[in-house]
Amino acid sequence: MAPRPMDSVVRGLREGGAVGDVLWTPPADVLQRSRIGNYLRWLREHRGLDFADYDELWRWSVTDLDAFWRSIWDHFEVVAHTPPTATLTDAGMPGARWFPGATLNYAQNVLRMPGRADDDPVVIAHGQTRAPVTLTAAELREQVRRVAAGLRRLGVVAGDRVAAYAPNIPETYVLLLATSSLGAIFSSCAPEFGTRSVTDRWQQIEPKVLVAVDGYRYGDKPVDRRGEVAAIRAALPSLEHTVGIAYLDPAATPPEGALGWDELTAETDEPLTFTPVPFDHPLYVLYSSGTTGLPKPIVHGHGGILLEHLKMLALHHDLGPSDRFFWFTTTGWMMWNFLVSGPAVGATIVLFDGNPGHPDLGALWRLAEETGTTYFGTSAPFLLACRKAGLRPAEIADLSALRGLGSTGAPLPAEGFTWVYETVGDRLQLQSLSGGTDVCTGFVGGVPLLPVHAGEITCRALGAKVEARSADGTPVVGELGELVITAPMPSMPVGFWNDPDGRRYREAYFEVYPGVWRHGDWITINSRGGCVITGRSDATLNRGGVRLGTAEFYSVVEGLDEVVDSVVVHLEDDEGGAGELLLFVVLAEGLELDDDLRRAICRELRTSLSPRHVPDEIHQVRAVPRTLSAKKLEVPVKKILTGTPVDRAAAKGALANPESLTAFATFAQRRTPDANSATPA
Repeated sequence: MAPRPMDSVVRGLREGGAVGDVLWTPPADVLQRSRIGNYLRWLREHRGLDFADYDELWRWSVTDLDAFWRSIWDHFEVVAHTPPTATLTDAGMPGARWFPGATLNYAQNVLRMPGRADDDPVVIAHGQTRAPVTLTAAELREQVRRVAAGLRRLGVVAGDRVAAYAPNIPETYVLLLATSSLGAIFSSCAPEFGTRSVTDRWQQIEPKVLVAVDGYRYGDKPVDRRGEVAAIRAALPSLEHTVGIAYLDPAATPPEGALGWDELTAETDEPLTFTPVPFDHPLYVLYSSGTTGLPKPIVHGHGGILLEHLKMLALHHDLGPSDRFFWFTTTGWMMWNFLVSGPAVGATIVLFDGNPGHPDLGALWRLAEETGTTYFGTSAPFLLACRKAGLRPAEIADLSALRGLGSTGAPLPAEGFTWVYETVGDRLQLQSLSGGTDVCTGFVGGVPLLPVHAGEITCRALGAKVEARSADGTPVVGELGELVITAPMPSMPVGFWNDPDGRRYREAYFEVYPGVWRHGDWITINSRGGCVITGRSDATLNRGGVRLGTAEFYSVVEGLDEVVDSVVVHLEDDEGGAGELLLFVVLAEGLELDDDLRRAICRELRTSLSPRHVPDEIHQVRAVPRTLSAKKLEVPVKKILTGTPVDRAAAKGALANPESLTAFATFAQRRTPDANSATPA
């Protein structure tokens, strides 16, 4: 039987009877209007390839890796100085080598800004420290030209490291592009990171140049970072130059012995040039959260990041020259690196620095109206906080320009999806996605061709061969399994810094399943390709042989008005019994945990999930430990509860609130088998 053309499949989705959990379906003309539709036409015309539906396209993209990734290179007309001699040599993992022989430069491809005129705005920056800043395409190129010339004057050459202790502002973005234009290597830490967090990262890569702000405002609170900058400089003997950005106080002078940003960007007639580098030449270094031991310095390459971001931003997020692309992020989260590739597909990027809850949770939604944002990216916890606060964004801001909304950072439960469509807009496409710092992208997410189902990540991304594996290592469908990637992706790390034999890299991803990337999440992939991620696999709750994800716990517990935050851990029984399931809750201000609330929590868990989800004990704490990127830390809590000292259970510098760990240590010390105290820890 001949395959149905994809447009008939899309029509069928719209006409074929609404399923209860379908919240959005593609418009009838999606193939004519979307960038992935244009890509499909290109494949038909230039490659003679025709695909019946997204599933067929995805299967081709993960089985014929050479053809798919070469099509991305050609379709987006990657600017290269020398062409590749092949697409992929040795598809084994780790060790796959992409586009050998090619030389190119990430910054050159971003600054091409296809479809944009010199006077088009391409960077719109808002924040709580200074007035908004807009850069046109010409102004962005000019600033990059000047900063690149300034870095050259400081002796920066290909392979040197340039570090930014700076927030999500235009200067940080310009510095990234200028650094990469030289073939030097960029690394950023958000200025809310403390000294230890920063030095744990940068002592490993030994930067030559540090660019740092004097401070910033978080809401209406000024935060002076001059002391931290001095301590960071003292801890980095590799530094040859420091450049100060007078951000908190425009009249501030640079630190002693440092240059000012104005000196770095002094007028010069030196042209903007781009150093050609190999496809896998290091572009920037990102870091794991470092909750146990030093953060892993994850090295990403020019070519792999460029191709992956072209694919995701254009084909999955459907971004182009008419778009204004926003993601709420700091420079310490990989979503910043993802966001700032936007101009590579012609999109204008919207930067924001500050407290997203100041003066209230409507701030970012009003920002979307003010900036004409067409794609609004944020985190699941932010959306759930807005829902819990009773916010109705479409009633406080004109969001008519919004056609896409992205959610990541944690699983978004069904009620979060429903809230978006009820209160933000019923015509936009909600894309829940998941990926990681390790690949600097989402490998499961959304696509314009497929409907949105409540509580479900729509699909596996093109070129990402994601599977669920059972305990014995076999692929499963419709069952909870370990998330693995069974074919290489160009944006997998070039390696870890200072890991010459690749041992740390192999241990991080390939030790459990040789030749297969184990990501560390639990995932269920259904028969239509939709995905549900239910938490970290290293934080598994295993009761009586049944694996339970943590995400569903949090969705139910934090859905209660009284509960602000929560963390759940399972303590195994050495005798092979069910063990103990312990739930810790942070309550709304002024509330104390009592037996009535305990019973209410247990009732919700039993009714919404199952009797297996009912905890043995519930205790009140004042805070849940979180990383600097706001992820919950179940594993260190579990370690502390089983006797590991706090300083060995987690690196305090990696936590946003290290003091929160003390409560669990105190609880562990006083705990007895019959403990059932409701005393706040």
